[in-house]
Amino acid sequence: MAKLASGSIRGHLVGQTLPMVFGVAAIMSVGLIDAYFIGQLGAQELAAVSFIFPITIALSSLGVGVMVGINSVIARALGEGDAERAGRRANFGAVFALATGVALGAILYLLLDPLFRLMQASEELLPLIGEYMRPYALGLPVMLLQMGLNGVLRGQGEARKTSYVSLTYSVANWALDPILITGAFGIGGFGVAGAAYATIAGFFIAILVALWLIKGARLQINPAAIRDCNVAGSSKAILSVAGPAAFSNAINPIGLSVLTALLASQGEAAVAGFGAAGRLQSFAVVPLLALSGSIGAIVGQNWGAGHADRARRAMWWSGLFCVGYGLAIAVVLFFTGDWFADIFTDDPAVIEEFSRYLAISVWGYAGFGLLIVANGALNAVDKAGLALAQSAARVFLVMLPFGWVLRSGWGSSAIYAAELVANLAGGALAAFIVWRVLRAGPDRGRQAQTNT
Repeated sequence: MAKLASGSIRGHLVGQTLPMVFGVAAIMSVGLIDAYFIGQLGAQELAAVSFIFPITIALSSLGVGVMVGINSVIARALGEGDAERAGRRANFGAVFALATGVALGAILYLLLDPLFRLMQASEELLPLIGEYMRPYALGLPVMLLQMGLNGVLRGQGEARKTSYVSLTYSVANWALDPILITGAFGIGGFGVAGAAYATIAGFFIAILVALWLIKGARLQINPAAIRDCNVAGSSKAILSVAGPAAFSNAINPIGLSVLTALLASQGEAAVAGFGAAGRLQSFAVVPLLALSGSIGAIVGQNWGAGHADRARRAMWWSGLFCVGYGLAIAVVLFFTGDWFADIFTDDPAVIEEFSRYLAISVWGYAGFGLLIVANGALNAVDKAGLALAQSAARVFLVMLPFGWVLRSGWGSSAIYAAELVANLAGGALAAFIVWRVLRAGPDRGRQAQTNT
């Protein structure tokens, strides 16, 4: 039996989420450390990275979608008691992730300058942006493979091992950032490009650790197993979740990219403050991100085993945590925004925008948590299309229209308020949708895919 389909739901939530908190925190800390060392290079470099940040998050989100797809098909197969099918999909998923990374990297490399001109990046910033993005594009296959292997571990409920992989990636970045960005130990730094080199090296080292950890897990990576795999069926099964999940995860950073373009009209200080505060915000919501990652295996395994009541209880306790933690961290950041801003920069204009963004946006964290956790649950029960629809509605029907209409009168505050309103509305809608889906119970007729 799948190990998450029995025992205490609250115990599984804590046991699966707590290791992921450390793993996700480590990953998010990389963005903070990147921003700190790049900030030492100058305000222009910090502004360049602020344009880069939404794009790298969007690409990471596509990778997370692939990881979620692999996680979902493995968790449901294990919940249904079909370990052989779970093993085939684990191996196919790793190859699928690598191939996706190759395709995305090639597209990104070819479209770099047009993409950032579309985001209203100035001609002065484009060379700095290119210094980071070209090596990053070449390293995308490494990033996607690492995420695919994490999906194999997550689907089995191996949250602790997943966190070890994430910690490995992060520790490598922490060590390499000061050496490769600003220079240390007699080694000259590479500036903005050094951050990309550190990221790629971190992912490569994490892959080695992931492969070693998978050897001790229930499902093994064995490329020979792919020969017995129904490629069309496995691709369809993964893509039915990974496709919508990838776009659902990417929609938010795509929206942030558009907000960054709108914010560019308010000056480079606004863009730099928005980008740096966004890095801090990403770290602040780590427990919510960790919960959204762990909920999939718990709901997926119980759904596959026909225990809809346990899946509902998992979502109920998760929702309570989102509201409580979201409000608590909002209070903390509201009163400490200026202090954090001083860590990143000494430019008064950037500090002002940094603090203004936090003062407005933090009150939507609870809604953001409800949205991403609900999406994790929907992806786990093969309802990724609904997750995509509610994420798209949040960004395209609320966030972007609000920011566009009000920016002429409110300036940068309109952009920050747009994110707040979108998070509150998106969280409320997501909670309503996921509860209706989980109340309906699993569709047992979907279990005819046993030969894929």
